[in-house]
Amino acid sequence: MLCPLQYCDDAVSRRDETTPIKPIINEAFVASSGDIITDHNDLYCLFTRCIASHRQGLDLEPPVRMEEEMEVMEEREVEERVVEIEHPLPCLSESDTQGIIKGRDLFGYVGIEAVLDQMRRKTMKAGFEFNVMVVGQSGLGKSTLVNTLFKSKVSRKSCTPNYEEKISKTVHLQSVSHVIEEKGVKMKLTVIDTPGFGDQINNENCWEPIVKYVNEQYEKYLKEELNVNRKRRIPDTRVHCCVYFLPATGHWLRPIDVEFMRRLGKIVSIVPVIAKADTLTLEERLEFKQRIRQDLQANGIRVYPQKEYDEDAEDRILNDKIRENIPFAVVGTDKEHQVNGNKVLGRKTKWGIIEVENVAHCEFAHLRDLLIRSHLQDLKDVTHNIHYEAYRVKRLNESNANGLALSPLTLENGTLEKSDAESHL
Repeated sequence: MLCPLQYCDDAVSRRDETTPIKPIINEAFVASSGDIITDHNDLYCLFTRCIASHRQGLDLEPPVRMEEEMEVMEEREVEERVVEIEHPLPCLSESDTQGIIKGRDLFGYVGIEAVLDQMRRKTMKAGFEFNVMVVGQSGLGKSTLVNTLFKSKVSRKSCTPNYEEKISKTVHLQSVSHVIEEKGVKMKLTVIDTPGFGDQINNENCWEPIVKYVNEQYEKYLKEELNVNRKRRIPDTRVHCCVYFLPATGHWLRPIDVEFMRRLGKIVSIVPVIAKADTLTLEERLEFKQRIRQDLQANGIRVYPQKEYDEDAEDRILNDKIRENIPFAVVGTDKEHQVNGNKVLGRKTKWGIIEVENVAHCEFAHLRDLLIRSHLQDLKDVTHNIHYEAYRVKRLNESNANGLALSPLTLENGTLEKSDAESHL
């Protein structure tokens, strides 16, 4: 067998010349550590190690031929295969015996990764929908915050010419839709407003119209699913997120806040925010947030993101940081000001400019990241897989008890929902 030490001087000084290395370059060697050496760079590194060991008087075993270690390598590969088969992917059933085929086991390029590009092109072509509901009493800046979130005039108030805000005697829901396009991605945004909520002297059962609206959208989607000839793509009008505005009182949650979030939290994802947080000092804000979290826990109110929906450790770490900031103390504005030569969104006061996207001033950036940049798709998934699924199971159980046809939708107060035709009679 040829020892690399025979070529120590030539191999190091003339690495690019292949003549002295040629007798062994086409043979596979296994070092004493068991690593296969077949690459030119690996051989050069091995020669260098042998030379250094020889010069330092160290004892380094020369490489041996692969034939002498083949049985050991084959046994190692068999052990790796056994380990992979003992722990299959969740998508493999117990009857599957093939194990996991990784990239190193493929004969060549297959093109599986192209599926991601296919999904991306299809999604960008079709676009997607996102429906957000804003709830809170008048004067808390709901319209302004929505405009700030999406950097455009998307609120109902902004889209209505000569809009004059009046206190409604009852809670009635109004929605406005826009198609927003950014870098080739289209999103149909629907903003549902709830004028009249919490503005009355007697606010008893003021949440019922909102509960009814959310359930109506589930019912509409369910009926489309049960159609014999259903549409290829069912229009999604379900509420994916409800942003609930809390007044910056600095005290505790009001009874109406507790009751609303307790009831709505069962059927929709709720994200509470402290409106106009610039009216509180930093100390008051921290104390108020702590009291709200205590109230939420004491009343068993579930707000998004819930711990039981964390899919893995990575999600848990991210969501724990979000849960620490809930409720988000936000400030909304659509006006720009010059700060250090840069244009920023902010509110100008005699003490300075409150920058909306500066986390040292308010937590608007955290809310925006949650609703749009990190959890938008998860909000839609939770709506479909959790809230809508619970509603679907309930309605199908009712239909099985009453026959094949779906029975009329029953509201929370026990009355039956009227159809559109009946409501106009």
